[in-house]
Amino acid sequence: MDKKIIKLIIIGLAIYLFSAGASYLFFARTAAFNELITPQVPTTKNGEGAAFDDTLPKTEECPINGVLYSTKQREWWEKHRPLTVMIENHEDSRPQSGLLSADVVYEAVAEGGITRFLAVYYCQDANPIGPVRSARTYFIDFASEYGDAPLYAHVGGANAPGPADALSQLSDYGWIGYNDLNQFSIGFPTFWRDYDRLGHTTATEHTMYSTTTKLWDFAKKSRALANVDKEGNPWDKKFVKYSFRDDQATGMANQTIHLEFWKDYKDYFVDWIYDKATNSYKRSNGGAYHIDNNTKKQLTTKNIVVLFMQESNALDGYEDNIHLLYRTKGTGKANIFMDGKQIVGTWRKDGRTGRTLLFDNAGSPIKLNRGTIWFEILPTTGVVTLK
Repeated sequence: MDKKIIKLIIIGLAIYLFSAGASYLFFARTAAFNELITPQVPTTKNGEGAAFDDTLPKTEECPINGVLYSTKQREWWEKHRPLTVMIENHEDSRPQSGLLSADVVYEAVAEGGITRFLAVYYCQDANPIGPVRSARTYFIDFASEYGDAPLYAHVGGANAPGPADALSQLSDYGWIGYNDLNQFSIGFPTFWRDYDRLGHTTATEHTMYSTTTKLWDFAKKSRALANVDKEGNPWDKKFVKYSFRDDQATGMANQTIHLEFWKDYKDYFVDWIYDKATNSYKRSNGGAYHIDNNTKKQLTTKNIVVLFMQESNALDGYEDNIHLLYRTKGTGKANIFMDGKQIVGTWRKDGRTGRTLLFDNAGSPIKLNRGTIWFEILPTTGVVTLK
């Protein structure tokens, strides 16, 4: 009789443990799933992010784009490393947040004629930034230019087996779990979904956001990546800086640069309109002023660098063959616009981590103006016209 009681107790205990474990797994997964679909905006203090006295003398050159800032601001940026973020440009995602605060921006077609951005932050911050979207292999090539282990923030990525498999490439490069900041593995509150940011309903894929502050803090606390890694190696030991100069506004009083990535995809045509008063270019996208949602101001830049690169389909079996490749390494034609003038030249990138170097037709390196740099990656069939 005692043996039967003991046996029943053991069976009951086993059933209880199995049920408890199953319940835990179910609700854990449900919580993770709800984290992705539930509108969540983290509680943050007003004014989160760095703030600087703009009246202080500007003597310190940003190594990314040459802009001069105060000593206090340099002391701030020297505590972290470059942060690169995938930001989408689907027409339903506009206006984006944080593009106006980027030091450098790369734009190329992600799929179906729709362009996407890689925004580079180092000397300024942006709170919030987004919508954050998925990785593409050629954007990883550009992110790789920013020294040792640049931070790369994104939401998943192309992963069909083949040459466009961005997630496998991140693993091959040793970025996964290190300088790769994939929302799939980090989640809330570093990333969050905000369904109300634009003031109207939009699809879930257009709702993922973060901040430079949160991403830099996560990298420092969870990955031991600040301005140096845990061995004390600085990020910029092999970083190649561009050469910069002060403004030389001696060009045309009126100049409009019209860009077409894919023919007939008018929602993604870009116009950069030169403003001689500020010696900068103002951006329109799809026929409308392109605004930053954080500041409500039009996007501007001091330098427009058009790189013509060979575009091809990845042929990886993915739906509708939408995954693309760009030949980011090698040489090609380049058009550089600054000061209301055009320079026709070439670009060269010797390898994934090599810097994209710019030369005029005489073979001399091009000095860029101090200010934001926009790289426009066009296929060789892309259109550039001046008005």
